[in-house]
Amino acid sequence: MAESQLDRTLGFTEAMTLGGGTMIGAGIFILPAIAAEGAGPASSISFGIAGFVALLAALSLAELATGMPISGGSYHYVNRGLGSFFGSIVGWGMWTGLMFASAFYMVGFGQYIVESVGFLDGRALIVLIGILGLGLIVGMNYYGTEESSGAQNLMIGTEFLIVLIYTGVGLFFIETAHLVDFAPTGPSGIVATTGTVFVTFLGFEIIATVAGEIKKPGKLIPLTMVLSVVGVTILYMLIMIVSTGVIPYQELGGSLVPVADVAVVFLGSIGVVAIVFAAVIAAISSSNSSILAASRVLFAMGRDNLMSDWLNATHDRFHTPHRAIIATGGVTAGLIGIGLEVEAIVALLAEVASFSFLVTYGLVHVSLVVFRRADPPAYDPDFAVPGLFYPIVPILGVALSVFVIAQMTRPVQIVGTGIVALGAIWYLVYARTNNVESGLLREALPGDESAYTVLVPVVNPQTQRGLLELAAATAVANADDGRAELVVLNVLRVAGDDRQNVEADRLDHQRDLLETARSTVAEMDVSLRTRALIGQDVGETILEEVKSEDADQVVVGWRGSFAGGEYAFGSNLDPVLTDAPADVTLASLGQLPVGNVTALVGDGPNTPVAVRRAAEFAARSEGNTQPTLLTVQLTDEETGAPEPSATARQQGREQITAVAQRAGLDPEEYTPSVLAGETVESAVSETLDKQDLVCLGLSDRSALRADRSGSIAEQIHERASCNVAIFERDTTGS
Repeated sequence: MAESQLDRTLGFTEAMTLGGGTMIGAGIFILPAIAAEGAGPASSISFGIAGFVALLAALSLAELATGMPISGGSYHYVNRGLGSFFGSIVGWGMWTGLMFASAFYMVGFGQYIVESVGFLDGRALIVLIGILGLGLIVGMNYYGTEESSGAQNLMIGTEFLIVLIYTGVGLFFIETAHLVDFAPTGPSGIVATTGTVFVTFLGFEIIATVAGEIKKPGKLIPLTMVLSVVGVTILYMLIMIVSTGVIPYQELGGSLVPVADVAVVFLGSIGVVAIVFAAVIAAISSSNSSILAASRVLFAMGRDNLMSDWLNATHDRFHTPHRAIIATGGVTAGLIGIGLEVEAIVALLAEVASFSFLVTYGLVHVSLVVFRRADPPAYDPDFAVPGLFYPIVPILGVALSVFVIAQMTRPVQIVGTGIVALGAIWYLVYARTNNVESGLLREALPGDESAYTVLVPVVNPQTQRGLLELAAATAVANADDGRAELVVLNVLRVAGDDRQNVEADRLDHQRDLLETARSTVAEMDVSLRTRALIGQDVGETILEEVKSEDADQVVVGWRGSFAGGEYAFGSNLDPVLTDAPADVTLASLGQLPVGNVTALVGDGPNTPVAVRRAAEFAARSEGNTQPTLLTVQLTDEETGAPEPSATARQQGREQITAVAQRAGLDPEEYTPSVLAGETVESAVSETLDKQDLVCLGLSDRSALRADRSGSIAEQIHERASCNVAIFERDTTGS
């Protein structure tokens, strides 16, 4: 179980059948009666409105899914965009909604079989058949999505053929007199029925939920989402016209098997048998899609530390989230048993699934706007909502989602709100201390100009605390009356597609680093946001995040030596030093805490920033000390003296004073020190043994390989036992 990666095995046909199959599912054989009773023939308009709401959500989901095609669907996008609080709400809503829907389908599966076979009877038998059917579905999903989707293709193909025959033949048997009273309950009845039938439009979400397993996601995800929604909407509207045109809506509304009652009129007993057969297939296929999607949501929550890590594992042989599948199947089996005793509760929860997904889709639309405004570097969707329709699509999507929810019955609203509350409580009680995703909402909001932001890439737990302490010191010192903020990030380097799923142990290490950062920064007077990133080039990913965050400074670890070859400080650090639109601090840290701080004063362009940082670090040190500003007056090898001459000392003090003034320090805020020596390194090595941190400025960002500051820092690091930091001011003009 070394990996949490799911194989990409689902093509166009599999994705279409997963999406369309759930929508052309058990609801098509049950809802015509409920819809006809609520709106008469105008229930076809109800399905059209519900389909339009679903299409808006499909467009937003398609963009997000092609930007982040990994398993989890709406849960992952909301969790990443709005943060783990909303991610917990959506995750719980999707998981429970899909399980309740699956339980409802399998109870229907048992009922169809028992009622169609004359010698079968009994409620216990319905439960048994439902659980056996569920066991078969769980087994297929445990074995692999390719196997479960292959069975799904066969089932959906057969069912779809029967439904097309029913619709095509039925069009020729419509009695126009039955359609005269087209909208008996008026506009209010049409709108109310929309909330009832929306439960049928959950299938396209399943495509996003298994996005991590779809081949060519940039092309197939938007294509299959839109096609499945549009196709199913048209089909449902035709079915309602046929159903209410063949049988008066008053009669249809009282039927328990409405499609079969219509089919017997023009297809006879053979048609009824075919419809019952299709209904059984529909129940199985709908439940299969729901179990597949629900287990992926649970898997994704485990991956993101909102559920137990026990769930964040894939099978060694089958590469499926087997534990999440078993957990989902177990809860669903329990719901099947409960549902038989309290049938009204199960039906209610089937509608609550609709409520949960409408809440989810509303948050998905908000997440799309957040991603567009924040524009994180890892977000590069292959499909985008066309400019003509943005932001109309997300705004209208939120408004219509709320509108449909408002039309639902009070019991549905109460239970649905309870599930939302469950997700919120789960976050506050369990997940809040574990989560590492703070979301992008703050970046999407109008910027806080008073915030001073320091970006801190972390990779080594041994040096992480020191980096955070230095970053907090400089953030607080420069925030003035504003907010001091740290953005702590970790980048996992991957080969090839940087959107692929990553090994579980690497994800665990990333989570541990960011969780440790949270606990460390909690002791400091700064706010914190974390970023868990994946990229092909670590340096470029950090650089993009610096630009995205509009960071004022970057504090990053350095091993204390030159990289060699074509790089000066390393392939990850050189791009940051040369191109980052922010001040940069490279810190090689060993022993903590930092007490005595010294800055080397020279003629380099970055010396003032090194002096300024030294003062900031010293002020936050344990002893709240002053920094020592040290300069070296070089002497001739033959005439060199251990102490500088009076003239050299005076020149050194003048140099220190001038640099300190440029750094904004008054004379009482530092201690000057002038040494003499043949080289800077030899002169300062003994003195710096008594210091905890030495600071020096980078000489020239445009010529890193020729820069002596790195060489000096490297030799100081080797000769003395102190920590070393190199500083560079922003010269990009940002």
